[in-house]
Amino acid sequence: MAIHYYDSSGLWIAFRRKPDDRYLFNSHAAWIGWFPWRDADAVTTTGDYLGTIVGDRFLHRHRQPYRGYPGFPGFPGYPGHPAYPGHWGPRSLPAGFADVPLKMLKANAD
Repeated sequence: MAIHYYDSSGLWIAFRRKPDDRYLFNSHAAWIGWFPWRDADAVTTTGDYLGTIVGDRFLHRHRQPYRGYPGFPGFPGYPGHPAYPGHWGPRSLPAGFADVPLKMLKANAD
């Protein structure tokens, strides 16, 4: 079962195929990042900070400490396209966070 993530306005922006999946996909099923440290922080496919999971939201921290080069996980394969989960209600942004910039949610091939 896919795990869906939303921005602060409640718009669906990303998903994982299952809770412990290392790979992150945008809402068009394109691979945009992965979780190298198996925590809430995701990096892009090139190793730059992408965002952090905060509950069911995927947000971008204003100041993310450098954690070292994460390496490359290998390609995840096509995840399939999960059903549209609908729009969730808006939530206030936690201190120190913003929505992930839209350009970061696009894969190189998008």
